[in-house]
Amino acid sequence: MDDAGIGAAYDARAAEYIALIGSLDQMERSDVALVEQWRDETPGRLLDAGCGPGLWTAYLAEPGRDVIGVDVSAEFLAAARERHPELRFEAASILDLPFPESAFGGVLAWYSLIHLPPAEVPAALTELARVLAPGGRILIGFFDGEPGERFAHAVAPAYYWSAAALTALLGEAGLFVVHAERRDRDPGAVGSVRPHGAVIGQRR
Repeated sequence: MDDAGIGAAYDARAAEYIALIGSLDQMERSDVALVEQWRDETPGRLLDAGCGPGLWTAYLAEPGRDVIGVDVSAEFLAAARERHPELRFEAASILDLPFPESAFGGVLAWYSLIHLPPAEVPAALTELARVLAPGGRILIGFFDGEPGERFAHAVAPAYYWSAAALTALLGEAGLFVVHAERRDRDPGAVGSVRPHGAVIGQRR
């Protein structure tokens, strides 16, 4: 599925998605803690790549940080702008970002790569690495499983990844991994009970 298809799929279910997991209060505490630690340890402007309705963008901006959110869903962007009019949101694909090289100290890609066909993920990581300043860091959240295996996501087809597989691809994009984790979701977690994975890569 291409960007237009992914955007249309989320547009069609944006209200449902926002009601289910559109607030930080609905996120697992472990996720919030990881994103917060990454934010506070990562200097410079931040990019929320695949920002959805802007909940993480707003959280990244809380300490007065300069943050931009991008997404391919028009409905998500409309909701993000309505909820957070003080923040900047743009329509953009993570495969073709409208920013110069080294524009950001950090990039958050929280479950933003899951709908990309596996063959496109290396190009996405290369593009995300391009906009990272030297020493900048990217935090990627994903569903942990057999790398490249497709599963039936509620909105659009999605794919599992693993820390090991993403570490190799990040290396090809010029980044090295400084943190990796895998954990099962808490019983009764909102949204999904699939195992969670996260990696932090740093640009050389």
